[in-house]
Amino acid sequence: KLSQTTHHYIHSKSINMSTSPLETLSPQVLALKTKLEAFVTEHCHPAEKEYEDHLHNRIGADRWTIDAIPPVMNRLKKEAKRQGLWNLFLPHRLPDVDFLPKDLSPTLYLSNREYGILCEIMGRSFLCPEACNCGAPDTGNMEVFLNHGTLEQQKKYLRPLLDGTIRSAFLMTEPDVASSDATNIETSLSKMIVNGKVKYILNGKKWWSTGAMDPRCKVALVLAKMDYSHPSVSKSKSNPSEGSDDAVAAGSHGAHTVVAVPMEKIQMVRALTVFGYDDAPHGHAEIKMDNIELDESCLILGEGKGFEIAQSRLGPGRIHHCMRAVGLAARCYELMLDRSIKRETFGKRLCQHGGCQEMIADSRADLEMARLLTLSCASAIDNVGANGARDQISLIKYAVPELAFRIIDRSVQVHGGAGVCQDFPLARALAGMRTLRIADGPDAVHKRTVARLEVRKAVQMAQSRL
Repeated sequence: KLSQTTHHYIHSKSINMSTSPLETLSPQVLALKTKLEAFVTEHCHPAEKEYEDHLHNRIGADRWTIDAIPPVMNRLKKEAKRQGLWNLFLPHRLPDVDFLPKDLSPTLYLSNREYGILCEIMGRSFLCPEACNCGAPDTGNMEVFLNHGTLEQQKKYLRPLLDGTIRSAFLMTEPDVASSDATNIETSLSKMIVNGKVKYILNGKKWWSTGAMDPRCKVALVLAKMDYSHPSVSKSKSNPSEGSDDAVAAGSHGAHTVVAVPMEKIQMVRALTVFGYDDAPHGHAEIKMDNIELDESCLILGEGKGFEIAQSRLGPGRIHHCMRAVGLAARCYELMLDRSIKRETFGKRLCQHGGCQEMIADSRADLEMARLLTLSCASAIDNVGANGARDQISLIKYAVPELAFRIIDRSVQVHGGAGVCQDFPLARALAGMRTLRIADGPDAVHKRTVARLEVRKAVQMAQSRL
């Protein structure tokens, strides 16, 4: 009885801890939120064990086959579609073209702030984002195809991605350079003109290619650096005039280009593990690209637009990651509360010991800070755009994963040995949250950005007083 009462209190309170205006929702969005909460509780949480059991006895290459995909995921997807919880990330209407039917659109078009609140709920189960077709890296890639793709690219890749029949990858990080500085990227896209036609040759190595191991992954967006050294194009590129497109392409950021590459052309080197977890059947890979021939139809937006695409992709996407992190931390916080009430040491329940009370209080504060920081950033993006909210985006990139990590770590401590084994989601959550502090660049890079912007504002304010 105590456990049931605690669970009811925790579940009803932790998602709605605050009455902040940042969490205010219209009746329509509130109804959608309620429906999503029920979907996670009634469908996703019970399915987690079935998902894990399906993969339990599979080893080696068998973990990356189409048969390794747990059937429960397709059942969850069908249920999400039936309930109108599909493609909720889409920020605006789909183009009016015959190959993008209206039933692929979400039931409501949400602001970044509204969708952020729903992302917190999705983060409470590792199955929910994919079940609702709102998982990374697919959402970011779909937005790239939607905003920058040609009709041919949208028909070939965007349609099946929106329908959830294929998956995708985004290849940026490289093993041989510090990829937190995008100007270090060495993967090359060599341009040449053969018989009057433009051709490109792609060469390079990437790793931490999330989703590339998935047997459903059919396309990768690859960030590469333009190479104009081939004799057929080098003359026209040798002395670009100032301000021209060629001059832009010659710059450190303008040299980057994004191309859509069919996965059958990419060579898998190995699967990578995250603190021992391989995250099969989705996973992370090290890959090679040896002399892959591409044509102009594979370019996204054009030559030299890679940095622009990468930045637009990572802005709102960070809201999604951070709010899912808040949801995961909230679930771990609830487990900590439940454990502290049920377990006893030295004649008292854990929650009656001062040390445990301190961890509960600190976790509540961290959870609220993480949530409101992210929703404040989402609201800023809604009001002034991603460029105008650059300081807040960089702030949540390092602050929120650190806050969430502290909550999960305390929950592990309260659970003792149970916290580091497979009986609870805490160990996997801890590994994933620690990784998030690197996945979109290390904390130091984001702190550098925040500091520079703050100093710039201070200097401008000081100058305005003169």
